[in-house]
Amino acid sequence: MPETPRPGQERFVASIEETPLRDIDVVDTTAAPESQWAEAWKRLRGRGLFWVSAVLLLGVIVMIAVPGLFTSKDPTMCDITLSLAGPAEGSPLGYNLQGCDVWSRTVYGARASVSVGIFTVLIVATIGSITGAVAGFYGGWIDSVVSRISDIFFSIPLLLAAIVMLSVVNNLFPERTFWTGVASVVLALSLFAWPQITRQMRGAVLSVKNLEFVDAAKAIGASNRRNLIKHVVPNSMAPVIVTSMISLGVFIVAEATLSFLGIGLPRQEVVSWGNDIADAQVLVRSGENLDVMFIPATALALTVLAFILLGDAVRDALDPKAKK
Repeated sequence: MPETPRPGQERFVASIEETPLRDIDVVDTTAAPESQWAEAWKRLRGRGLFWVSAVLLLGVIVMIAVPGLFTSKDPTMCDITLSLAGPAEGSPLGYNLQGCDVWSRTVYGARASVSVGIFTVLIVATIGSITGAVAGFYGGWIDSVVSRISDIFFSIPLLLAAIVMLSVVNNLFPERTFWTGVASVVLALSLFAWPQITRQMRGAVLSVKNLEFVDAAKAIGASNRRNLIKHVVPNSMAPVIVTSMISLGVFIVAEATLSFLGIGLPRQEVVSWGNDIADAQVLVRSGENLDVMFIPATALALTVLAFILLGDAVRDALDPKAKK
């Protein structure tokens, strides 16, 4: 028999008519479940940080794709008689030490600098994702070999290794065009930057491969290769995507540093922000016309900042802890 409540301990349960279900409590049981990426996009588009970085990057992309919309001057046409001249018609930012239009060189310099970052990220993400996924999924001697090789490359400083490699390439191939110059810098950076992605991908695969949906796919006959490609890798890409976006800005800065040191992109054939900053360094001693150096430096800083902000926004959107 149910226990009789003592006086003052009676329970009151309201009837369904007094507490009807609200629209917020209704669950659509017929709707298909959303994927991880659909949920991440919902979180991402609601963040102001994402839209700020997207606007900045959109401006850079348009500048790279259609530079003629921003300037009609040829960045390689220089007149020494206009050296360090002030703003004029068609040249709102004046001229640099060689008499070249500062604004046109800033606009056209985005193409080389951003190209190095994008191609380096694509190569690094591809190599790191493949090696990390294979090592983490299969384990054993494959994991040991990949981990030891990545440890060797990871112990080598990226910038120092790129300086040594580009010094050798410049001695062997002193005459380089735009694309051969970009390719040499991309190769030097990619060769020593992939271990970070490998480590992250390996760790993500180790945590995903033992989840229930992977065991369920294996139980219905999915092979190891199909399990890896169709289930494990897509659910392990979140940290790789975040790191790649942030690393893109890092690689752009690395290219500017190498060009500033005179071993990156060839100065005569390629217009880049790093080359322009290097050419203007002599003005620091005099303390005059510093805007010639600050303008490409500001464009470089804003572009890198945009990629870092985008990486932070994507990280917050894909972070599982943020869903709690």
